Amino acid sequence: MKYVDEFRDGTLARGLAESIRRAADTGRDYAFMEFCGGHTHAIFRYGIPALLPDSVRMVHGPGCPVCVLPIGRIDMAIELAARPEVILCSYGDMLRVPGSQRTSLIKAKAAGADVRMVYSCLDALKIAQENPDREVVFFAIGFETTTPPTAAAIRQAGTLGLENFSVFCNHVLTPAAIGNILESPQVRELGSVPLDGFVGPAHVSTVIGSQPYEYFAEEYRKPVVIAGFEPLDVLQAIRMLVDQVNRGEARVENEFSRAVTRDGNPKAKALVAEVFEMRRVFEWRGLGEVPYSALRIKQAYAAFDAERRFDLEPRKGRENPACECPAILRGLKQPQECKLFAKACTPENPLGSCMVSSEGACAAHYTYGRHRAA
Repeated sequence: MKYVDEFRDGTLARGLAESIRRAADTGRDYAFMEFCGGHTHAIFRYGIPALLPDSVRMVHGPGCPVCVLPIGRIDMAIELAARPEVILCSYGDMLRVPGSQRTSLIKAKAAGADVRMVYSCLDALKIAQENPDREVVFFAIGFETTTPPTAAAIRQAGTLGLENFSVFCNHVLTPAAIGNILESPQVRELGSVPLDGFVGPAHVSTVIGSQPYEYFAEEYRKPVVIAGFEPLDVLQAIRMLVDQVNRGEARVENEFSRAVTRDGNPKAKALVAEVFEMRRVFEWRGLGEVPYSALRIKQAYAAFDAERRFDLEPRKGRENPACECPAILRGLKQPQECKLFAKACTPENPLGSCMVSSEGACAAHYTYGRHRAA
C-alpha cells in the first residue's frame, strides 16, 4: 500500500537502527520525549526500544488527550449525563476513563444515563436534530487535530438553528504543554527529567504546522523533529535528533514532510480562531494548572457552550493515591513502576487514564511491552 508498507520495511529499519547505533556511539546518553500518544503506541507496537542502543532512551510524554484530562472534568461530564433531559455524546475511549470514586461514563450509562458513543461531532448534530425535545451535549476532547471539526459542528449548529445542541469543550494545546514540561514550577514538584529533544506530533502539526515549535528550539535549545507514525518515520526522527545533539544544534526539522508544512492548514486555523479563544488557565492531569493551554467557546457562540448553558463549575477530582499516571505522563516513571500496573489496573479494568486509550503509555506497554520488560 502506497505510503504505508514503504515505511514498515524491516531491512530499512535495521539499517536505520545500525545508523543510530553508530551515531550515538559518543560516550554520552540521549533522552528524547515523544509528545504524541500515537508515537508511544508505534514505539511499543513495532518494538523500536529493542532496536535502539542503550544510550538512547525514549521518554513517554503526556501525548494522549484522554490521559491528560483531569478527573474533575470527567466528573463534570458524568454530572451532565445524569441530567434526565441530556443526551451526552462522546468518543468511545472517553467512556471508560475513571472519574472520582471509580465512576465513569460507561457506568453512568449502565445506571440509566443516556450516554451515546459517536464517531464524529457531526453524529452528535444528527442526534440533536432527531431529538428536538432533549438537550444534546457533545463531549469535545483532543489536541489541535480534532478542534477544527468541533468548530465546524458549532458553526453548523448555528446555521441550522439547533437550540438543543451544545459542546462541553476540553480541547487542549500542545505547545503550551511542552513549555510547561520544560520549566513549570508545578511540574518540578514531581521531579525533573533531562531531555535532549522532542519527537514532534504528526497529526497536530498538519493543522498548526511546524512553526510553533521553533520557539522551543530557540528559547530552550531543544531540537524538535516532527515525525510520522510508521516505524521508519520514528527511527529516522531519532537519527535526526541524535545528529542535531552531536552537532550542538537546536532546530525544528520536519521528517513528516509528506503531510506537514511550516504554516499548517490556514483554513482549519481560521475556523478555530472564529469559534474558539484561549482559556487563561486549564488543568492537565500530571502537569497541574497550565496557562493558556486550552480553548473555550467564544462569546459569539456562547449559546452552544455547555458550561454556560448548564452553569457548570470547575472542580477538583480525587486521584487514586496508588495510581502513578501523573508521574508517567511527565516521563518520571515507566508504567511497570506503578504497583497497580497489570494487576489491579488493566485495559479491561482501568484505574488510571493512561490505561484507557490505546495511545496511553500504560495501555501500549501492557499490550506490546510487558514481555520485553520481563
